[in-house]
Amino acid sequence: MELKLKSELTCPNCGYKKEELMPTTACQFFYECENCKQVLKPKEGDCCVFCSYGSVACPPIQGGSACC
Repeated sequence: MELKLKSELTCPNCGYKKEELMPTTACQFFYECENCKQVLKPKEGDCCVFCSYGSVACPPIQGGSACC
């Protein structure tokens, strides 16, 4: 299975969307929205901001393993 490495993050505060390249060797726990400057953190039960606010889950989850 080919992993998707780009995900569109959507800010829950202002709705701003931006496509970002996901890291493959670490989880991304924080992300600052370019538009409203709110710092996003994973929702409870999610491992990273991509799993919480992205259009595609992070690479470890896509691959079927546990995240960081």
